[in-house]
Amino acid sequence: MSFDRRAAAASLVALLAACDGGGGGPADPDAGVGDDIGPAGNPSGACMAGVPTRGQPVATGAPGHAVDHVVGTGTAASCTFAALEAAVTAGGVITFDCGPGVVTIPVTATLALPIDRDTVIDGGRKVVLDGGGATQILRFDSPNFRALETTVTLQRLALVGGKATPTEAIPSPRPAPCSQGWNDGEGGALYMRDGNLNVVDCIFRDHQAAPLGPDTGGGAIYVLGSKHGVVIADSTFEGNRASNAAAVGGLFAELAIYDSLFTGNTALGHDANNNDPARCAFMNNGQNEIGSGGNGGAIYSDGASVDVTLCGDRIVDNAAGVAAFGGGLFFTSNDFGGDLVITDTVMTGNSGGHWTQVATGATTDAGSAVGTNAHSLTITRSTLQGL
Repeated sequence: MSFDRRAAAASLVALLAACDGGGGGPADPDAGVGDDIGPAGNPSGACMAGVPTRGQPVATGAPGHAVDHVVGTGTAASCTFAALEAAVTAGGVITFDCGPGVVTIPVTATLALPIDRDTVIDGGRKVVLDGGGATQILRFDSPNFRALETTVTLQRLALVGGKATPTEAIPSPRPAPCSQGWNDGEGGALYMRDGNLNVVDCIFRDHQAAPLGPDTGGGAIYVLGSKHGVVIADSTFEGNRASNAAAVGGLFAELAIYDSLFTGNTALGHDANNNDPARCAFMNNGQNEIGSGGNGGAIYSDGASVDVTLCGDRIVDNAAGVAAFGGGLFFTSNDFGGDLVITDTVMTGNSGGHWTQVATGATTDAGSAVGTNAHSLTITRSTLQGL
């Protein structure tokens, strides 16, 4: 699957015009057009229990959330990458003053988020950050693991065209079925290690991470070793791709996703991954790894004793890789300590292998879009393919 990033950015405005009648026809997305980035999230359902506080927009400017940095001085031309970079580097609460229309800010170098200060980036539904098909947009990189309290919140923002370029190739030559590809290159829009993430009312479109490798992934978002996990609400992930975790990936990071849409995301790897000394004599990541990814056509979670919660989501027409698993969701709890809860969710039209193995409970089948090892499985008011 291939995408034109400029068309992707322009379509944000076109979506608004189609749904709300706002804005005009799409023009050059780099010029900033329209009144709004367009609708985000599940267009045809919601979590009946509601969305937790972490999944609701921060009231920027209100007591306790005073604005620290404003990018721009009232015109689209004033919203430069340099101004954005200065604000993100400092952290705190960031808003934008770019004039009345949507503005696209080309991101020409990865924006480094501070690891010692909470950051809120509030686009006001008028800002598109565009990696140009060449640049990872945001990076939060702590040397620790599941230690920090620091939280990043992205809200009312569109991110398009991000790319994580891998550099750590799996040594070669080594014949298949030994793993091929890369060991890094995660998170086309955002890579986070040892931070906590909230995503609210955002659009992630046309991002890419490493295309091949047994463990790498996260076409749009990849979070590693998070103390308090990831909450995503009212957001859209479309047309993202990576070896695994085509849209969102977490390793030792709880995932809770509400009222969101995942569609047209593609895992590019193949043959999944496993440790099999009988089939591969070479070591990679401390194992005799075979297979080169492809797990998680939309959402991916790995690790021990972390939960995955899906409520009010629409996960449709995503694809796992050849001979890989979980076109909609891949979730393996290595110690069978993590629970999978699926509520008010539609998961149809996804492709890939599937299995369900649970340690306890009466519900033992998550359908044909899910590959999971979990402590328990709960499905409520949901439509899941294969059930």
